[in-house]
This record gives sequence, C-alpha cells and structure tokens, in this order.
Amino acid sequence: MLPVRAATLLALARAGLTLYNRYAFPRLAAAAPGSAPGPVTVCIPARNESSRLPALIADLRAQRDVADLRVLILDDDSTDDTFGVARAAIGDDDRFALYRHTEAPPAGWVGKQSACDRLAALADVPDGVLVFLDADVRLAPEALASAALALRTSAVALLSPWPHQLAGSAAELLVQPLLCWSWAALLPMPVANRSRRPSMAVACGQFLVFDAAQYHRIGGHAAVAASLTEDLALARALRRSGAHTAALPAGDLVRCRMYRGSAELDAGYTRWLWSAYGGAAGSLAVAAALVFVDLLPPAVALCGHGRVRVWGAIGYAAAVSSRVSARSMETAAPLRRTDLAVALSHPVSIAAYLALTVRSHRAHRRGATRWRGRPV
Repeated sequence: MLPVRAATLLALARAGLTLYNRYAFPRLAAAAPGSAPGPVTVCIPARNESSRLPALIADLRAQRDVADLRVLILDDDSTDDTFGVARAAIGDDDRFALYRHTEAPPAGWVGKQSACDRLAALADVPDGVLVFLDADVRLAPEALASAALALRTSAVALLSPWPHQLAGSAAELLVQPLLCWSWAALLPMPVANRSRRPSMAVACGQFLVFDAAQYHRIGGHAAVAASLTEDLALARALRRSGAHTAALPAGDLVRCRMYRGSAELDAGYTRWLWSAYGGAAGSLAVAAALVFVDLLPPAVALCGHGRVRVWGAIGYAAAVSSRVSARSMETAAPLRRTDLAVALSHPVSIAAYLALTVRSHRAHRRGATRWRGRPV
C-alpha cells in the first residue's frame, strides 16, 4: 500500500506542476506586422536532407518582417542530392548561400556540431541574431521575426522556441510527445527561465536563436564538439558563463517531424540516449523512477484490489493528466482524439522509452551507434 500511495502522490505533484506550466508559461508570441527584429542570419546543417530541405527553404523564403535576412545552407557530405534540390528550391533568391563540404568531421567532433561550426564561420556575424535550424523544421511566415524579437525583448543569450512535435507513425506517437513532457512535468518553467542554474536549462536543437556575440563568447559549437545533446550543452555553457537562456513553446509558429517511422526513430534515440543521464548509473536511476511513478500505479490499478487499486487508478489518471497538459502546451489548436489516446497509452510510451534506453546502451557498448551513415 505505501509504495503505491507514494508513487501516486508523486504523480499528482507532477500533474500539478505540468498544469501550472500549461497556464503560467507563455507561448512564443507572434510578432506584430511591421515589427522588424534587425539582422538575422540562419544556418542550416544538412546531411541527406533532400526530402525535407525544400519545404524549409520555401518557408524561409516566405518569412515576413525580417528585412535583413541571410540564410546559409551547408550540404554536409550528403550521399543523396541534397545540394541539387536545395539549389533548385533557392532559385534566384540572393538572400541564400549554399555550400558543400565533402570531408568527414574532425576527430572528436560530432557531425552536426562540425557543420554548425563551419556555418558560423561562414556567417562571420560578430553580433546580431544567429539562428540554427534543422532541415525538418517547418515555420509559419512570422516565426523568425517572432523568435528574434523575443530574444531581444527577453534579454537572453539563447532562446529555444520549442516546436510542436509532429508524428506520423505509431512509434512516433508513443515516443515523441515525451520530449516536451520530460521538462514540463519536472521543472517550473517560469522559474527555470529566470534561473542561471545549468541543471534547469531547457533547449531544443531543432531551433536555436542566439545573441551572436554571446554565442561566440563561449566558443560556439566548438565548445560542445563531442556532445550528443549539443542543445542542452550550449545552454548550460551559456548559463555557466553568467548568461540567461530561455525556452518557450512555439505553438503553431514552428512544427517539426523529427523522425519518420519506427526505424528512423529507433536509430535516432539509440545514438544518444546512452549519454542522456551521464552514463549507465544515471540511466538506471531514471528508469527506476519511471517504473515506480509511471508503471507501478497502472499495474496496481489493473491487477490490485480494494483501496490499493483505487490509489493505482488515481496515479494512472494523474500521469494521463500530466501528459495532456504537456501536449496542449505545444500547440494552440485543440487536442485531437489521437493526442488523448496517446496520453491514455502513457505506460506503453514509458515502456517504449525504457526499451530504447536499453538498446542505446547496448549499441554504445558494442560501438554500433550510427546516424545518417556515420558512426557516433
């Protein structure tokens, strides 16, 4: 009885925190028409992105209220026609510059960081707004102006607009909403955004908006060359330097389908989950907490009796409520039936996440982690 009650009380506290974040934590506000944020330079590392990049380029060409916009795209030794499709999508738009790099990353560098470092050097922007975008991000026409203005008005070194995470397969539906939930259920975000504590930093590498001077002051991506979670590593480095960073849900201004299908999702999470909590001991501690708070109550609700079963049902309901609150932070649109069904499947999502964590540690021990054709 006592373990189930304790797990349920923790789940209730987490549900309350997520609900607080849902209503006390503002979304990225759309910029008013005509409000120009000043010079904005966008950097896009692209490896084997021929199917995704043209849509992002079209979104960038349609951006409003960014009078001084430059977009730099680096084809990072792709094995598909990323360069060709990017050149066709750019057309005669002289705000864009397309580069090709045909060498492997230097020793000790993750491929994305190496590409971003090259782009930052090509940009040669000592100040202003410096943006890094993944090729799978989709932008509303006012997204860049809104993000750049928010960076300036909030006086932070890094703003991370959190994209609405899209999913198109059962595996994605189960796992991808956990990204937002993982911080929305654990951190009081208005407090976290005001803090300089590195442990309270939140960032999403899909869309990072920097004060360029602050980015260069900490050494840019070279400072996190080997990190598999470079977004958090950059945010923490900035906070350790005395700067502020902030994350904001982007609502419907920014969307991203991070992975396409179960195979890509498996490869994506397998490459980095082993490093997420500082190693095997940290992963084991997180796994134990998830089993206790997220799997024990529904198991007791299903198989228990009497008051124990009631406590288990309350714990399960609290977890579902937390998931619903977190998901509704990501979009201004009403939740769909699919979102509610996924929230009800929370124990299955946790089990899938734990399985991915085990696979990641096994692959890392075998030296078998790869991404986009490169060893990690």
